[in-house]
Formats: sequence, structure tokens, C-alpha cells
Amino acid sequence: MNKAYQKVYTKLEGITKATVSLRAKGVSNDELAVVGGRLAQVVRIKGDVITLQIFSGTEGIPSNAEVTFLGEPPTLKVSDQLAGRFFDAYGHPLDGGPEIEGEERQIGGPSVNPYKRRQPSQLIPTGIAGIDLNNTLVSGQKIPFFADPDQPYNQVMADVAIRADVDKIILGGMGLTNDDYLYFRHRFEEAGALDKIICFINTTENPPVERLLVPDMALTAAEYFAVDKNEKVLVLLTDMTLYADALSIVSNRMDQIPSKDSMPGSLYSDLAKIYEKAVQLPTDGSITIIAVTTLNDGDITHAIPDNTGYITEGQLFLRADSDTGKVIIDPFRSLSRLKQLVQGKKTREDHSQVMNASVRLYADAQNAKTKLENGFDLSDYDHRCLAYAKDYARELLAIDVNITITEISPPQKPVSNRPL
Repeated sequence: MNKAYQKVYTKLEGITKATVSLRAKGVSNDELAVVGGRLAQVVRIKGDVITLQIFSGTEGIPSNAEVTFLGEPPTLKVSDQLAGRFFDAYGHPLDGGPEIEGEERQIGGPSVNPYKRRQPSQLIPTGIAGIDLNNTLVSGQKIPFFADPDQPYNQVMADVAIRADVDKIILGGMGLTNDDYLYFRHRFEEAGALDKIICFINTTENPPVERLLVPDMALTAAEYFAVDKNEKVLVLLTDMTLYADALSIVSNRMDQIPSKDSMPGSLYSDLAKIYEKAVQLPTDGSITIIAVTTLNDGDITHAIPDNTGYITEGQLFLRADSDTGKVIIDPFRSLSRLKQLVQGKKTREDHSQVMNASVRLYADAQNAKTKLENGFDLSDYDHRCLAYAKDYARELLAIDVNITITEISPPQKPVSNRPL
């Protein structure tokens, strides 16, 4: 829109820490605006009263600030030039490189029509045995990591990004510390994997509300490569708890009545519109989503993981293993609801039998632990199960184990000599 013909408003009727409101006409939902020189977005329309969320906050904005509506929602320029680049929440380069030249596309659009979806049936090897053996990832799947805030979930996400057998990796980082951001950047550069990785980053130094743009930016880029280029795309989102916190900030400043755990009543829909972008297309292009949801004191009943569990197709649960001192993919609390679509079909025929036997023996080891703690004598079988559990956790479940889905380890190792 030509700025010479844009109407300028100069009367704000309300100002909160995250939003402003004014009277205006001819405005649409999600439309961008500039308020006192700061980028904003329409989040509510009630009659002619428009509420705008200010991405960088409202501090210092006067009641007579100039407001100009831009006539369009947020967009991202998409092309092959995105590969190997780092961007902020607005899609601007963070790496000192040039701006992207390409087609401008609206972010946050609808998910793929169910009629055009195909049942997921392609394997995505991650190189992390605890996933590939017990919770095999399928293209088009949506699945979260549940983890305590002090667990190394960023390491796991970086490992998946480097090892996963896909065409493109798109990282959406929300609320990352600068150390986390540099960690991802250095890991990707050292691994020589930048040619297939695209990153959209919001750090703790950026306003929290900017996090709301990151998943839509990442998924718009994913849709370009999956739909237009027929590529297999894996989207990694960290941390969705911080994304939900940003939703709560805006909701509270709009005086909306909070729901469970102070989250907005729209939380389910807000999360679903992101996760439902996961899709297997008839053209073999696909979008698979792995997201991190950090837990508050391990509380899986909190509104964020609770709603996430209803939307997604399983979960990957990180846990510190007391026997080995390692962080593992918990085989009991983790679940992939689509793994049966590829196990024994895209992997070795006895995959399911190996998985079931391994988990059963691990469960018997936990029973033996309970007997030991209660002062009961252990059988020879119990002792063997306890020894097995340590090997199983150390050589297969630990997040630092890197085994390909077809690799056969040396026969002297009784646990990991079974190919996944």
C-alpha cells in the first residue's frame, strides 16, 4: 500500500504492557500496523475497536502515538536462499548475510486440506537409538519432547538436526539464551550441516511477544520446501512452553479470563494451528514437527503439556537415569503412536519383537529394584535384569548414543549388538 494514501490515527483509547487499542475501520485480523514507530499486529476486532499487540512492548508509547495500518499480515520471502541462514522472528538475517530474494508469502496460513493428505509411511531415522528403536519417527508426524528445564534438550534437538535423514531442517528457537543460540550455530557449522538447516531465533534479549512469530515463520519456510520442492522437512521448535507464556502475556493484557494454570482459553487452538501443519503430502513432500515442552516441576498435567498431549501423536520423555548418570529417552513414558506404520516395513522384520523384548526386560529390572528396596532377596534372573538395565540405558537409551538404524555393533556388547 502506498504510504501517501494510508490513514494515520493519533488517538489511543487504551494502553497495556503488551497491547494498545483504538477506533478504526477497514482493518482485518492479523493485519500489521506501525504504532509510534513500532511493529504491531491486530489481535482483536470488536466493532470498530481494534486491539494491537506491540511486539517490542508499549513502554514509552504516548496516547497520541501515530498508528498506521499496513494492509497485510506478516510475510516471509521464500526461496532456496533460505538454506544455511539464521533469521530473527521477523525473518531478517541474523548472520550478517544479505536479505532473501524470493516470493513473499503470508505466515500463519491454514494447514493442508485433509483431502490432500496421505497416511504417513516414511521413516525418519534420527541416529538417536532411544527414538529409532522404541519410538520410531514417521514423516508427517507431530511429537513433543517433554523435559525438565535443566535437562539438555537443546543438545538433543541439535543432535537430531545433524543426524536426521531429511532434506531440510528448520529450527524455531524461542526464548533461547545467547549461549544456546551460539551453541546451535557452532554445532551446525562444525558438523558442516548448514546447507540443509534454516534457523529462526528469538533470544531472551528480545521481547517475549516476538516468540509468537517464530513457529509461523519456521512453518512457512517448511511449507515452501515441502509443497513447492517436494522435500522431506523436519521442523524443530524449542521451547513451546515459552511460546505459551507469550500467549498468556498478550491474553492477560487484553483482560481475557484465564483458563487452567493462567493460560488463555484459546491455548488448545493456538497450539493445534502449529502442530497441525505436520503433513505427509501425496507428492512425497512432508513436514514433521518435533517440539520441546519444558515441564514445571515435572508436572505433566499442566495446561501446556496436557493440551499438547491431546494434539500430538505421542511424546518423547527425557529422564535422568540414576544407574548410569546419563539422560535417557524414557522407554516407559515415551510413545510414538505412528511407529507401527514403519517398524518391520521400513526397518528389519523383527524390529517390534526386539523393541518389546528390550522394554519387557527393562521393566523386569525396575521390578527387581523395587524388591531390593523393600528388602527382598533377588533371584539370579533379577540380578541379570539389573545388569541388563544398566547396559540398555548406557548403550541404547542415552541421548549421547549415536547408532544408525541399520548399524550392527560388535558382538561382545550384548545389548547394542542388535541393529535397530
